[in-house]
Amino acid sequence: KQLEHLEKTTGKSKEFFCQEALIQYLEDVEDLYMALKAKDKKLYTTKELLDSLKPKKGVTTSSAK
Repeated sequence: KQLEHLEKTTGKSKEFFCQEALIQYLEDVEDLYMALKAKDKKLYTTKELLDSLKPKKGVTTSSAK
C-alpha cells in the first residue's frame, strides 16, 4: 500500500522506490562493515601525534644548503 501511495502521489514507479531503498540499504551495510573494520584501528591523540613528529633524543637532522 505504501508503494502504491508513493507511486500515485509522486508519479514515480514502485520499481524506482524499490531500487532507491535497495541502494540505501547497501550503502548502510557498507558503512557498517567499514565501521566494524575501523574499530580495531589505533586512534592517536593530538599529543601522541605531535610527540611522534618531534626529533628523537640523540638524533640530529642536517639541512642541505
